[in-house]
Amino acid sequence: MTDPKLDFSGRRSGLPPRDAADTGEVRRIEGEVERVVYESPDGGYRVMRIKPDGRGDPVKVVGRFPPLFPGQTVRAEGRWETDRRFGQQFRATSVEVVAPTTRVGVERYLSSGLVKGIGAGTAKRIVEALGDDTLRVIADDPGRLRGVKGLGRAKAASLAEVVQAQLGVGSTVAFLHSIGLGAGLARRVIGAWGKDTTRRIQANPYDLATEIRGIGFQTADQIARTLGLPADSPLRMRAGVLHQLAEMANRGHVYVPAAALAAEAARALGADLVLVEAAIGDLAAADRVVLEDLPERNERAVYLPVLAQAERQVARRLGELIRVGGPSGGQSESAGDAAFEATVAAVERELRIELAPLQRDAVRAAVERKVVVITGGPGTGKTTIIRAIVRLLQRGGKRLALAAPTGRAARRMAEATEHGAATIHRLLEFHPPTSEFQRNEDQPLDVDWLIVDEASMVDLPLMEALLEALRPDARLVLVGDADQLPSVGPGAVLGDVIASGVVTVVRLSEIFRQAAESGIVVNAHRVNRGEVPKGERDEWPDFFTVDREDPGDAQRLVVELVAERIPAKFGLDPMTQIQVLAPMRRGVLGTQALNEVLRARLNPDGPEIGAGARGLRLGDRVMQFANNYKLEVMNGEVGRIEELAAGGQEVRVRFEDRVVGYPRGELDALDLAYACSIHKSQGSEYPAVVIPFHTQHYVMLRRNLLYTAITRGRKVVVVVGNARARRIEVQETQLESRFTRLAERLRAARAGGEAPSSS
Repeated sequence: MTDPKLDFSGRRSGLPPRDAADTGEVRRIEGEVERVVYESPDGGYRVMRIKPDGRGDPVKVVGRFPPLFPGQTVRAEGRWETDRRFGQQFRATSVEVVAPTTRVGVERYLSSGLVKGIGAGTAKRIVEALGDDTLRVIADDPGRLRGVKGLGRAKAASLAEVVQAQLGVGSTVAFLHSIGLGAGLARRVIGAWGKDTTRRIQANPYDLATEIRGIGFQTADQIARTLGLPADSPLRMRAGVLHQLAEMANRGHVYVPAAALAAEAARALGADLVLVEAAIGDLAAADRVVLEDLPERNERAVYLPVLAQAERQVARRLGELIRVGGPSGGQSESAGDAAFEATVAAVERELRIELAPLQRDAVRAAVERKVVVITGGPGTGKTTIIRAIVRLLQRGGKRLALAAPTGRAARRMAEATEHGAATIHRLLEFHPPTSEFQRNEDQPLDVDWLIVDEASMVDLPLMEALLEALRPDARLVLVGDADQLPSVGPGAVLGDVIASGVVTVVRLSEIFRQAAESGIVVNAHRVNRGEVPKGERDEWPDFFTVDREDPGDAQRLVVELVAERIPAKFGLDPMTQIQVLAPMRRGVLGTQALNEVLRARLNPDGPEIGAGARGLRLGDRVMQFANNYKLEVMNGEVGRIEELAAGGQEVRVRFEDRVVGYPRGELDALDLAYACSIHKSQGSEYPAVVIPFHTQHYVMLRRNLLYTAITRGRKVVVVVGNARARRIEVQETQLESRFTRLAERLRAARAGGEAPSSS
């Protein structure tokens, strides 16, 4: 009989029983982590040394288990083995962190590196505040951490997440590994569901896809099959429908016609159409989707509830904004033509500008109307108009705010106007731990005017939040290029607002003299008119077209342009100032292949970062592809990986004038960005842009795609491909069609009514 008080199943030293390696008997060992010796690039396989209860020689433990830190006490279950190369080692099938029981042990555990910035002093204050049951309190009532002096809200949230994930979940980790989840995802699931993880997954594995970031429908579907769920399970049908709705939302759609949704879901699931239609009905009954009859279109719309609410709220609030009087009771701010002209003349003198007639109309509309859209292409003076509006309102003592969807656009706005500007999220005081905006209907913005630049990038949910934070008597000016691609997120807000006919719209068409000297500006407008861009060598110093019929030749030229030609001619850095923009992800001229060949040329010897980084290297050019409000890095921002810090647990990325430290758990939202999609470039500007446009991209050849790509370049644009592709793209006027009903709802809201609602 084994004495449970003895270490290693009866032995007082760290050595295994003599026959353990031969019998393969399952054993359990417990001890303190001395150090982590090795961690595989995918972050799953690890080698660590532990000291058994502080006595005996260190023991080598190998296997797939979550990240651990020196000083933590762990319990491992597995078998002893003798490796021909590495000798005696313990191969663990499960590893769990054991909660320390003494105050000193708890302090040591909390300061072991669980959360960056929590050292011995902070750990001591935590234990003093929470008492002997500190770890249980952190796991069950993390709100009590708020009272600990010197412990910020973000660190408290991170600490609670780690403690909940690590303590008492060894069997859960083993279960997650058994169904195919690696250490990183396992930790994320446990952090969300805790000790309820196993029950939740067994009850409905598809909840993983809808509630856990990083787990998609395909992974959840495979887990469901592993657990024995039949292919025609109602759970699978409902999850498949929600997956298709989410995919359509990712492509910009606000709703999906019911018949099209059912057909696509049935095809993807390999299921009977009747089962999928029943699933849509079940989801509607459970309020997981919203159904609306559309008599004018002879179809039924299926919405995700959050998008149905957003579309209704945007229409309602814009309608209220238009109907309610402004700061001057709805009267014109200009107080007559003579006064307006005199004020504008004074502003022109101050700014040393001369407004064209259409620009003057835009300024007048912005100060007289409740909601105004100012739209126009590059070189038409949108920035000049914003400067004039800001100065005019300042002269009148008005409270105004300037905002844009991205940090880069906000900085450009601030520089041009010499007035503070912020991202919309910062303006609305987004709170990452709760994913909520602090500025809302109960705490609105204290402004008379709000001016939003790059409005074509604002998606439906963000517009909902923005309008909720505006007082009904405030005024709104939306500035943007309606001919660019719509927002990356769901909706086509700027286009729908213009199409509704309910607001004043000023369309700028005149290209001003200085802009007319730019081949970038002129060719952008040529494309927008359906004309093939001209890139003759002697005509423009900043715009070039280069023909390559063979896609492989075109790819090689793109690499040569980025690595050699453009740096040599224009003195630009290929790693930070030249961006390749491609229409598609796949193919020889898609972003995936281009990123591979460009990195091989520009960063061939960068050291691999390792766990959690998905193959990224030090020195890589990377893009954030999902908003991270905690780190304040937005979708589409491009930076460069500079260094590893915090013992390799933090990756530092430089974004223009700031450096952001990424914990390894946040790296899955970074991707290579030597080449990126044109959609992802919206709102950004680059000194040089290289655009591969080839008939290989046939399905994506659209006028507004090329137009958007060209307008991203500031100093030089090079279009690589073939003439036939350029002819096709400028002739293809079919814009990216999105399923939205905002225009109809706005027209109904103007009339004081409501567009047909759910049924």
